[in-house]
Amino acid sequence: MTYRCNFRCRFCHYWSEPLGAKPEPSAAYYAEAARKLAGLGTLMISLAGGEPLLRNDVPDLVEAIGRYHFPFLTTNGWFVTPDLAADLMRAGLWGSSISIDYADAAQHDARRGSAGAWAQAWRAVEMLSAARVHRFQRVNVLAVLMDDNIDQIEQLLKMAADREAYFMVQCYGFRKIGTNRYAHNNGPVGPRLLKLQKEYPNFLSNPYYLRRFDRYLHGGVPGCRAGRSFFNIDSTGDIAICVEEKAHPVANLHRDGTAIIRRRLATTAKANRCRDCWYNCRGEVECLYKPSSLLEALPTLLLDKGKPPGRDRRLG
Repeated sequence: MTYRCNFRCRFCHYWSEPLGAKPEPSAAYYAEAARKLAGLGTLMISLAGGEPLLRNDVPDLVEAIGRYHFPFLTTNGWFVTPDLAADLMRAGLWGSSISIDYADAAQHDARRGSAGAWAQAWRAVEMLSAARVHRFQRVNVLAVLMDDNIDQIEQLLKMAADREAYFMVQCYGFRKIGTNRYAHNNGPVGPRLLKLQKEYPNFLSNPYYLRRFDRYLHGGVPGCRAGRSFFNIDSTGDIAICVEEKAHPVANLHRDGTAIIRRRLATTAKANRCRDCWYNCRGEVECLYKPSSLLEALPTLLLDKGKPPGRDRRLG
């Protein structure tokens, strides 16, 4: 939605993107774009940034997109207020992720480059949780697994459960800033995460996805479905097979028809051999194409009612 951001995260340079200075589409454009994307068979649209809530019309965009899709918002939480949370949920937001990487406030604020970021992020979780108007609407806490926060994951799970929120985790991707400086490098993490996933009902990440964390961290996961199962649209309408390929667009949502978009995505996807990320937008989608992991996801897909069990209902 925008590459503008009020934070200066050390492990992400999207806030310095030149795209942040370019004009952003109107709400009317988003309504037409959502209708056009529905012609491609799209199901979910993730609204991200930068910080998407720097735009003051996000509830209008959610309503327009929600006519055809499940709209999902990822935010740092800084601009969430009770009124905005209520507007977003009433507009039809299917779910939202608030980025919180540490149980320790000082560490989170330092990595995010903004004092008070941690406290406001948790307030945002609480406000969005309280504002839900439909049982299916979910609120997630989303953490980026980095070099120094694996020991804080369990505490984050507990804190999210206390606020009736789910928890998800994804790996740091070196292409964000071109370095592995922040990548986890202290032993295997998959078994630890899978153990927590069994113990905490609000740990939403698919086991298939978690099992491949170590494979990604030590060589990468092959078989990326970017351009086939998911793709990226930037704030100018340029379409690329994934967010890290935004400098190499294959089409433009404003100018190109659905047949051209579909064909160019498919052609580019055939040549894709990238192993450079293991983000949720990749791994959680790819798991749905594996029969075993799809079965593991069915309880969430079919039975989820938005609010997870509290942490006092841990599974043995």
